[in-house]
Amino acid sequence: MGWTDERVDVLKKLWLDGLSASQIAKQLGGVTRNAVIGKVHRLGLSGRAAPSQPARQTFKAPRPARPVSTATPSAPRRMAEAAPPAAAASAPTPPTPPVMRVEEPGSATVLTLGAHMCKWPIGDPSTDSFTFCGRRASESPYCQEHARVAYQPAQSGKKKAGPNDLARSLRRYI
Repeated sequence: MGWTDERVDVLKKLWLDGLSASQIAKQLGGVTRNAVIGKVHRLGLSGRAAPSQPARQTFKAPRPARPVSTATPSAPRRMAEAAPPAAAASAPTPPTPPVMRVEEPGSATVLTLGAHMCKWPIGDPSTDSFTFCGRRASESPYCQEHARVAYQPAQSGKKKAGPNDLARSLRRYI
């Protein structure tokens, strides 16, 4: 159907009433939403009386008030008294270094994996038990143990294959 003067007048009225292009196309019949939009632009119709769908007000439940802490301050903590030194103490023993906690491999998941953690995959990625190593990583994405596996030194004793070797290996497949 073409754009008759009557249809153009109906289009202008419905557009200014705030109907959407889809709604106008349904009422006019025989035109698409895009045809209505194109005609609106060619006619230079800009503003509308009201938006096509008024904005819905969303209801937000008020946040519950924070409970006021009525805890009484605790008494200052006392330092534990050291046991009396043994009477037969020989030469003083050197202080022991702090015990380093060794992380167990396989303790990190995708969600808990950090920037300086070993990203060596452990297990099958399609199972729920899939994890990453998670130990402290140094300069690479892996811990020292997995970096040794991932980064193998170049083999110096291996000779490079020449053109004759390439031709010989290709003959096997031809």
